[in-house]
Amino acid sequence: MSIAIRPEQPGDERAIHALTEAAFRDMPYSDGDEQHVVDRLRSDGDLVLSLVATNMDEAIVGHIAFSPVTISDGTPNWYGLGPVSVIPSAQRGGIGAALIERGIADMRELGARGIVLLGDPEYYARFGFEHDPQLAYPGPPAAYFQRLVLEGKAPTGRVGYAPGFG
Repeated sequence: MSIAIRPEQPGDERAIHALTEAAFRDMPYSDGDEQHVVDRLRSDGDLVLSLVATNMDEAIVGHIAFSPVTISDGTPNWYGLGPVSVIPSAQRGGIGAALIERGIADMRELGARGIVLLGDPEYYARFGFEHDPQLAYPGPPAAYFQRLVLEGKAPTGRVGYAPGFG
């Protein structure tokens, strides 16, 4: 599928909500709240970067969100990646990877020093993400919490996500 990636625009909100709900509907690790997380991040002003992938008909088929995180050691300019959503009929076709690559590049341009995420270590390793035992997010299995240093040293401590994550 040929896609174009662009920043979210006013009027995309409903399509992003529906896409995110559909993308996570049958995922065993999902709590079914991802679409509401994106809505809350947007309404709270914490959606630092929101990109959509569109098909030839300009329908939104993918979305990625980045929001600020806090780190207990005080390191600034770190962000959380997620959720990443791809319409179920197009999953495993490279749309998510294209959104992640573009998102990382855009976050670097915005001055991000690093990015954290919760996700499959095997999948995200290809983008440079790795588990760092010095950086903690309590709850899920530790190996699924990963980081990508874009500039400077890796921080240490406990990570907190934006309030939109609940």
